[in-house]
Amino acid sequence: MNYRLIALDVDGTLLNDHHELTDQTIETIQEVHDQGCHIVLCTGRAPASTLPILEQLGLEGTMITHNGAVTVHADERGQSLVNEFSFEISEIESMLAYARREGIHFDVCTAFNMYIERAGEYEKLMYQKFLINPKLVTSVSELGVPIVKFTLFAQPDVLDRVQLDWEAQKLYGNLRMIRSGDLFIDVMNPAANKGNALKALAATLEIEASEVMAIGNYYNDLEMMDFAGLGIAVANSPDAVKEAADAVTSSNNDEGVHEAIRKYCF
Repeated sequence: MNYRLIALDVDGTLLNDHHELTDQTIETIQEVHDQGCHIVLCTGRAPASTLPILEQLGLEGTMITHNGAVTVHADERGQSLVNEFSFEISEIESMLAYARREGIHFDVCTAFNMYIERAGEYEKLMYQKFLINPKLVTSVSELGVPIVKFTLFAQPDVLDRVQLDWEAQKLYGNLRMIRSGDLFIDVMNPAANKGNALKALAATLEIEASEVMAIGNYYNDLEMMDFAGLGIAVANSPDAVKEAADAVTSSNNDEGVHEAIRKYCF
């Protein structure tokens, strides 16, 4: 099958555990791109921390960021907003109060900026790892602008407890709460997911779902993999994600993206 669009999750999928791209993966992606295939990074990252990965690949184009909440086009003229699913700060006040009371780190994002109220050394290292430079404010509640994502960052056992509490109390209201990684919980507009964003982009490009291949590693990739004609999980994915996929490739540390593209696109 000739796939015309390949959607790639970034962390845990495209990048290895050292947050690196291998030369072989870059070469394979450039080769399939040169054959006319659209390469779309589909990530929980913000545009600013996704763009360096796109540049490392030697590409320009559209990035689906913030887990589908923001779609951005990047070229030599800069970055332009294609689409966003936002919500009001007032909708997360009960969750903000919970996080402040429990001492759980959080940030909130607009399409192009991230805001925090504090950051210890552990949190600073995490932001450095993901190429993020958040803006420090006294209170995110005073921002007064729509946001696209509210994220908690903590150890898995803490987030397990948060999930149970917030589910029981329905603190997220009409918003959508997802576990986007072992250390992260995201709260977003209910329409925001990688699948919806990818579907809208494919329609704009006049590409059928059957001509889309998507590769991911976590629960926030399921809608994207379900939309695609071929949804592939890397071997380091949780079992439930692998079971939902059409195929499984090698892990992110064993160049699974390179392997899958070679197998299904050449």
